[in-house]
Amino acid sequence: MKIGIVVHGPNIIDSGHALKLIDLIREYGEVSVRLGGTMGRTAVIDKSLENIIDISKKLVPSDSLKIFHDDKVDIIFLLNYGKSSTTGQVFGYKVYSHYKNKISQNSIPIIQIERPGEADGSVINWAVKSSLAEEFADNLNLNMVTPDEIYEKHIRDDEKGQTRRTIHGVSPGENIMVNSVVIGRATSDKLTLVSKDNHISEIIGGEIKPHGVEKLGYVNLNEAIVKTGLLRKAKVTPRVLDNAKSENFKVAFLDHAGEDVYQFRDSSLVITIGDDTTLISSDILYRFNIPIIGITDGDLDKVVEEGFKSKNSVIFEVESGNDDIIGNIIQKELFNNEKISENFTSIDEVESKIVEIINNRNIKYTINKI
Repeated sequence: MKIGIVVHGPNIIDSGHALKLIDLIREYGEVSVRLGGTMGRTAVIDKSLENIIDISKKLVPSDSLKIFHDDKVDIIFLLNYGKSSTTGQVFGYKVYSHYKNKISQNSIPIIQIERPGEADGSVINWAVKSSLAEEFADNLNLNMVTPDEIYEKHIRDDEKGQTRRTIHGVSPGENIMVNSVVIGRATSDKLTLVSKDNHISEIIGGEIKPHGVEKLGYVNLNEAIVKTGLLRKAKVTPRVLDNAKSENFKVAFLDHAGEDVYQFRDSSLVITIGDDTTLISSDILYRFNIPIIGITDGDLDKVVEEGFKSKNSVIFEVESGNDDIIGNIIQKELFNNEKISENFTSIDEVESKIVEIINNRNIKYTINKI
């Protein structure tokens, strides 16, 4: 039997369950494994699983499912470890819905294994039923849950309007991220995002962060990736790789999209704009021994537990509300509005140019060098 496995998120990897389940599934046939999502990449690297879990492409889970569908596997497993049984099951429903929209007809069983090892863990038999779902539920002591149960309990009310989306499994105080941008903070365990004309207009059960909503801009709320709380909870020892760098001194520019930083792993330096982008990016780039120059303003939402930084990194903290302004000028004047520049020879040169830009605007700042 030809089997595809999609692993989603850092929690299933950090917990050790991903590898255990992959080894168990291998007993049933020939296995191929790929990641779905982005934040799981660092977990794969830290656990030295790159030769087992394919992280070569940035793919959302539904795209990973489609690849296996196109490869004509006999069965697909979706491995996830949500914050709660509700968030995990709703995640599976959304992923399967997006997957169905990308194919003409599905004839492949898709089995989700959710929160293995937990009392509320479950197995869900999406699409074509397979007896393997019940077999895994019995072997792993997990509950069998049907798609109809998930729809009736968690989904049906969400579909009353295209501009409302209920977010499950939220705790008060958690950050709310939409497409990698922090747009607010939860004040209740009942959270609904509301959009008007494809822009976030209200957070029921939470407080809006106006700057985040402005930065997010246009959004299809039904298709958006929404996360709450920490992106990665486990305390880990990061693994630093021998990384192939560009022959020239290559500098990349990254503005409020920390999860896209992997595309710059051959850079000599990455300039990051925004507190959380700097935190996420520096943590990821630490694995590739790439320093950053971060432009922040102290408006940190803390979306990861720790933010590791490579040696020679430099953090500018400018007056509140000025990180975006300085970022726009840097991209225009130093990058000619592009994302990559090879016009520099050292970090010191780039730092000096940024100091000049900030001083020309009479903006107060502090510098922290790693």
